[in-house]
Amino acid sequence: MDRTPILILGAAGRDFHTFNTRYRDDSSVRVVAFTAQQIPHIDDRRYPPELAGPLYPEGIPIEPETRLEELIRREGIQRCILAYSDLSYEYVMGLAARANVAGAAFEVPAPVASMLDSSRPVVAICASRTGAGKSPTSRAVAAALEAAGVRVGVVRHPMPYGDLVRERVQRFADAHDLEKHRVTIEEREEYEPHIARGMVVWAGVDYEAILREAEKEADVILWDGGNNDTSFFRPDLQLVVVDPHRAGHELSYYPGEHNVRLADVIVVNKVDTAEAAAVDEVEANVRRVNPGARIVRAECPPIADDPSVLEGRRVLAVEDGPTTTHGGMRYGAACIAAEAVGATLVDPRPFAAGEIAETFESYPEVGPLLPAMGYGQQQIDDLQETLRRAAGSGVEAVAVGTPIDLSRLVDIPIPYTRVRYDVELTGGTTWEELLAPVLEAVPRE
Repeated sequence: MDRTPILILGAAGRDFHTFNTRYRDDSSVRVVAFTAQQIPHIDDRRYPPELAGPLYPEGIPIEPETRLEELIRREGIQRCILAYSDLSYEYVMGLAARANVAGAAFEVPAPVASMLDSSRPVVAICASRTGAGKSPTSRAVAAALEAAGVRVGVVRHPMPYGDLVRERVQRFADAHDLEKHRVTIEEREEYEPHIARGMVVWAGVDYEAILREAEKEADVILWDGGNNDTSFFRPDLQLVVVDPHRAGHELSYYPGEHNVRLADVIVVNKVDTAEAAAVDEVEANVRRVNPGARIVRAECPPIADDPSVLEGRRVLAVEDGPTTTHGGMRYGAACIAAEAVGATLVDPRPFAAGEIAETFESYPEVGPLLPAMGYGQQQIDDLQETLRRAAGSGVEAVAVGTPIDLSRLVDIPIPYTRVRYDVELTGGTTWEELLAPVLEAVPRE
């Protein structure tokens, strides 16, 4: 039987999960290649045969998305499967047009088609956009579950940027595991805060295997989503975080609107720093498309460890990389905390080095801040060089808005302070109240 040639369009995460759950054992199709976008250095490699299965004894190549039309025409591709996230509807339909004109159909799979069932209750934390506050929400939910006497298995959305075979199933219980798995800054930003609170984090490539391992140690599985992707696991309770700093995006980004429509609880975050009209707009939007969801509000105040370091000075704000690049945020927690104490933000473009300078070229809309890019050692080295140059360019202090201790990875040759942010529910609502249906489902000895 002839196998239908298809492409899976991705960014080293959802694409692999879509393949593993829908196509790995399907002899009616042939996945010719994955295409890669958003993340640097994830193309020009292969999805290895050890993970691809017997239908793909040589593995599957990973090509840059820029070669989409060439691949379709050369390989006779009949279908392109969208399998990555945090995309504007304009970008999604642009991809569809490119695929259609080159001769292929364009498919957007239903989120439920790749959801795995767990033997444990699942709480899924998702978002409308990257940078909405999903990660601090996940940490708050994990803490509430643990306080209720529940063993929590945190399963993080994939970030497999290295050796895919070695990263098939990853377990992070302490700082040693971060070193053992050679994680990037982006991975560390997600894993380290959970580990610091005594949680075990699971991640990797094969989420069926990951889920089964996590179930051995946990009473409840907490899906800690990435980008604005949908959950890989079928949730018993889904919380979705929306961001009034980007009002309207909850209905205009893929698959953020999917998440809003699937939510049991919608957390309108950052109400302490967003305009009141924007908060009302977001609430009206989500209520219109999901009238059955419970809507709660939350604050996420950025707090500098030592505001005096920043007061009245020329400050370089170092922010979460994905949030301020493909997430589209022109500012972050470090910017807000610095400006609150009268600091002047310094634009790092004039002294950005190497791949950091390339990041600004790729994302010209980034505001006057330094994205803490670190998808590989070269980016970390260039981040270090950018900070060194900052010391000689009139920068007097640094506000570090990433959720990790950046000084463990690079030398910061200027006075600096960390800026932290935690999600706090308002209006008398508690996490325990929101989690009650799940807590009641956990067997007690």
